[in-house]
Amino acid sequence: MTSILTNASAMTALQSLQATNKALETTQSRISTGLRVAEAADNAAYWSIATTMKSDNKALSSIQDSLGLGASRIDTAYTAINSVVGLVDDIKQKLVSAIGASESDKAKIQSEITELQKQLKFAADAATFSGANWLSVDSSVANGNPADGEHADAKIVAAFNRSSAGDVTLGTIDINVQSIKLFDAAATTAENQGIVEGLRSSTTGLRDDSATVAVAGTYNATDGYSVYTLTVEGFLDTQIEQMLTVADQTLADLTDAATVIGAAKTRIDMQQSFTASLMDSIERGVGQLVDADMNEESTRLQALQVQQQLGIQALSIANSNAQNVLSLFK
Repeated sequence: MTSILTNASAMTALQSLQATNKALETTQSRISTGLRVAEAADNAAYWSIATTMKSDNKALSSIQDSLGLGASRIDTAYTAINSVVGLVDDIKQKLVSAIGASESDKAKIQSEITELQKQLKFAADAATFSGANWLSVDSSVANGNPADGEHADAKIVAAFNRSSAGDVTLGTIDINVQSIKLFDAAATTAENQGIVEGLRSSTTGLRDDSATVAVAGTYNATDGYSVYTLTVEGFLDTQIEQMLTVADQTLADLTDAATVIGAAKTRIDMQQSFTASLMDSIERGVGQLVDADMNEESTRLQALQVQQQLGIQALSIANSNAQNVLSLFK
């Protein structure tokens, strides 16, 4: 039936054209943004998941920064430890030279030892990066430590974790500063003093609260020495041999400290590599959820443009039919 009030063909053509235009707008938006889910209205579930994952990826980027800072601090401490090992080894060699030497020669040897001892403190104090120094410390309670002379572990934020329930936790790599410190301004006993400054037993070479400061020319089994303060002037050969025991054990403790730092550095390197891979994995996962397939969208765009042109022609034909009806009354 032909009606002058209702042009059914034009209405159908218009609805089809409007649907095509809407689909075309969606496709053009996907091509311009590269996203098929750009906002919650596109797909609420995917948008919510992707937004959370993107936020977590930003947090992981901060974790990478923290690991980089931690690695730099460890490198600084490791460099200083290596320097101190060399200095203590030099002191050990000077002690060997002092055995059997005359007092005048001992004075000359001591002048060299004194300079090496000064350098020990300089190296430890210089091991500072971004305000952190793990070798020359002040482990007082006022600085947040459990007790004077007991340094708290240094923590490097190394992981960002989200549980299945959505709870967020941070993982850390802990550095046992107490075991690697060389000097401690807050130490109250020989045993909690730093590796270099602590008074050590002449028999075991270990830091020992029962050791007493040795007196020149008087041999005593309880004699104690520190590589940072020892002197060979006026001391007996047997006492210098005690100093050698102390220097040798100090080197062993320094080696252990370097091992602790090296192990932490290795773990940080592994965590940095893992975090980088995890960030890439999350980014790929987000892409699977919200990214548009550009090949598919390009093909759809061409098809919709053709449909749009055909829809415009169909609407034009429908309107032309209405004009033909009016011509019947002329």
